[in-house]
Amino acid sequence: MKLDFVTVDVFTDRQFGGNPLAVITNAQGLSGERMQAIAAEFNLAETTFVLPPKDPAHTAEVRIFTPKAEMPFAGHPNVGTAFVLARAGTSYGRPVTGDRLVFEEKAGLVAMDIEREAGAVVATRLAAPVPLSFGEEIDPALVAQACSLKPEDLKLDVHPPRVASCGAPLLFVELKSREALKRAAPRAEIFARDLPRDRIVGIHLYVQAQEGDIDVQTRMFAPEHGILEDPATGAANVALIGVLTHHRPETDITLDKTIGQGFDMGRPSVLRASAEKKDGKVVATYIGGRCKPMMSGVIELD
Repeated sequence: MKLDFVTVDVFTDRQFGGNPLAVITNAQGLSGERMQAIAAEFNLAETTFVLPPKDPAHTAEVRIFTPKAEMPFAGHPNVGTAFVLARAGTSYGRPVTGDRLVFEEKAGLVAMDIEREAGAVVATRLAAPVPLSFGEEIDPALVAQACSLKPEDLKLDVHPPRVASCGAPLLFVELKSREALKRAAPRAEIFARDLPRDRIVGIHLYVQAQEGDIDVQTRMFAPEHGILEDPATGAANVALIGVLTHHRPETDITLDKTIGQGFDMGRPSVLRASAEKKDGKVVATYIGGRCKPMMSGVIELD
C-alpha cells in the first residue's frame, strides 16, 4: 500500500519556522492503529489523515493524531491540511475549489476559509467547531511546579489557572512577565502524576506583552501527548482569544490579536486570532495564519 504525504510549516511565512505538519492525502483504508503508528513515525506534533467525506457536501473527513493519541480537534493540523488540499485543488478525484472548505472531525464540522494572493493559496483560517466552554480550576502551586515556575510568576487577578476549550481542553495560565514565560520549562513527571492526558491536553501559558506586531506571547506544554513543547497550537490559541474576550468588560465586542508562539524554541510562529462577543457571551472564535510547503513523498506499507 502506498500513501502520499506532504509536509508544511504552519503559522509562518518562511520555511523552517512555525509548526511542521504531515498530511496523508490518501488515507482511505487505514485503521486507527495504523494511523497512530504513522504519526509516531513522523514524530511531529500532529499528523493528519485525509479521508473521503461521509457527506458529499463537505470537503473531507480529517483525523488528527499526535505521536501518542488521536485528537478530536486541533488548530495547526486544520490550517495546514486546508492549505495542502486547496493548493492541490482535488481530493479523491473531487475538485477542491472556492474560498471555503468544510472538514468532518471528531469534534464536529470545521469550516476553513482560504486566502489567496495573485491566485496562489497562502493562508487559511478556521472557525472553532464548538463554542468556548470552561472547565475546572487548577491549583496555581501545582501549575507553577509543572512549568518550573514560582507561584508569584502567575498573574491571578483576571482569572485563576482554568481549563477552557473550543474542541480541545487546555489549561490557560496568564503570567506576569515575558521573562517568566521564557524561563518556563515542562516537568514531565508532574504532568504524568497530576495532569494526565484524560484531564487536560496541556498547559498554555501566555503573557500580554507587545513585541513588534505581536500582542500576546504564548508557550504550550503537552508531554503526555508526546509534545514536550509545541511551536504553534491553533486549538489553544483559538480558545485563548475566547478567554481574553470573555474577560473583557464590554458586553459586545470583536477582539483581534496577533499571537506569537515558538519564539523561545527557535520556531517562531504567528497566529491571527479573533473572537466575537454578543450580549456578554463569546459566540465565535477564529484562528488562522500562513503556511509554507516543505516536503512531499510516498510511504510504502507492507
